[in-house]
Amino acid sequence: MASKGNGGSYRSAKSGRYVTKAFGKSHPRTTVKEAPGKSGSTGGSYRSAISGRFVTAKHGKANPGTTVREK
Repeated sequence: MASKGNGGSYRSAKSGRYVTKAFGKSHPRTTVKEAPGKSGSTGGSYRSAISGRFVTAKHGKANPGTTVREK
């Protein structure tokens, strides 16, 4: 598992857990690279593992295998 404070960690869309950089790069459709923002929080929004973009809560809940809820 990767540590959260490394400046750009990867998280699995399937399990919600942080994974290693190698795993994240080898599974780009089901992992999200997280980079810390200026405030350090995204407020509980959803991000697509496929596009890397933020998506609506409705889309995030309907597609749990390819989206990650960011805290």
